Amino acid sequence: MAERCEGKSSHLSAVQATAVTYATDITYRYPTFRDEPFKSVHNWLEGRRYDDGAEGLWRINDGLYDLEDFARTHPGGAEWIRLTKGTDITEAFETHHISRRAEQMLPKFYVRQAAQPRNVRLTFHEHGFYRTLKRRIRKQLDYVDPTPKEHSRRILDALIGAVLVTAYLAVRHESFTIGLVCAVCVNATIIAAHNFLHQRDNWRMYVFNIAFLSYREWRVSHVMSHHLYPNSVLDMEISSFEPFLCYLPWADLKNSFQRYGSWFYGPFIYGSIFLSEYLKRLMESFSQGKNRFHLDDIVPFVIPAFLCAINPDRIQVILQMWLFVVLMASFFFGLIGLSAGHHHPKALHSGDLFPNDIDFGLYQMATIVERRGVEGSLLKVITTFGDHYLHHLFPTLDHAILPQLNGVFLATCHEFDVGKRCSSWFSQYLAQNLQLARVHAKQYQPQKSQKKAKPKMDRVNSTVNSGRKTFLSTRCNKSTKELMDCNLRKIALR
Repeated sequence: MAERCEGKSSHLSAVQATAVTYATDITYRYPTFRDEPFKSVHNWLEGRRYDDGAEGLWRINDGLYDLEDFARTHPGGAEWIRLTKGTDITEAFETHHISRRAEQMLPKFYVRQAAQPRNVRLTFHEHGFYRTLKRRIRKQLDYVDPTPKEHSRRILDALIGAVLVTAYLAVRHESFTIGLVCAVCVNATIIAAHNFLHQRDNWRMYVFNIAFLSYREWRVSHVMSHHLYPNSVLDMEISSFEPFLCYLPWADLKNSFQRYGSWFYGPFIYGSIFLSEYLKRLMESFSQGKNRFHLDDIVPFVIPAFLCAINPDRIQVILQMWLFVVLMASFFFGLIGLSAGHHHPKALHSGDLFPNDIDFGLYQMATIVERRGVEGSLLKVITTFGDHYLHHLFPTLDHAILPQLNGVFLATCHEFDVGKRCSSWFSQYLAQNLQLARVHAKQYQPQKSQKKAKPKMDRVNSTVNSGRKTFLSTRCNKSTKELMDCNLRKIALR
């Protein structure tokens, strides 16, 4: 294993040697266990424990903290803390805690300074892009209308109902056409549930398991790996598809068949995502003698059990139809998810050149190409991984309130002269395959902001203040006393 890691590290540093101020990946050390033939979230976490220098504790920047006792009372749920023991959680801590409460509590758990430097190059300078944006988002959240969150919940609840109804009709009429509609609903339900697995523990996160995926494993492979380190060697949504889909532009990673064959075999991989994830956990349980299943892993069997209960004489039809639904839902999930904003030749990937101490937020911006055509519709956004930039920067925020933060986000982007990249649905699918064929490194070039539409920060602040006044007004209609208090607060804001 050591030899393999060293070999890859030398590959990564070869390009870096030509330009001292540039790096080719976000880590100094090639991740342990990344090239193991059997890739699992447990291997990924174990590799992080080996590489991060957390010494069995929790590392944040260069400090080591003992969060063992705090796990039980962690507002987001104990699982987030327990999973990350022995790893560097700097990026997770920064993105999952927008308020300063967690930062203020942290000194109580301090143990000592870390003995070795951080393995990840991403930076969080106080006046850099990410922390500047975070401060402004923190202030804006005080005046955000939380009502739209109810809409995202209703959308997911309605999708669950649609899955049950279409599954029942598909079996009753033995119609694969209705089954296809059910598959579309299952896919939309899972993507919508993804909104809730990012948040503190809640019952809707379990819906993500409806077709053999696991919200627990996705909290590692998607939230802790992909979201924090997109398009890098730490991104499990890159490594898990290798050697069949090789998104990194490394010439020695893929041959001609791997570069161009994805046009033909890619759709079959999309269709296998759901079942392969379940089978992988099953194989790992047997091979390692450790149970990788939990009570919530019975969720995929709830719908077929429901169908069997109301149609006990049609078990064969139910099994055939549900297998069809799962395979087709997996296909749609792969089709949408793998082209949702990252795997594009214009997006930064491991192997490309970027500044050695790049800001975390600027790195996130460089790895995303937004899908055009879904903005403005919560249903489209929540079922297609929309609003990708803000979601990556602040993943714990409900998709429903992100539009209210867009003004502050764009103003900060213009201030730092960085903009959004966007492309259409179809062009993103084509671009994904072009990225699979790419083997040449490129140099980091941030998308420039559109100067013509550049909003001044004072204009944004004026809008925020106006929003504050409106927000206060809407909360002050219950009594004369409340109205008077509200008017006083309005005057204070002027």
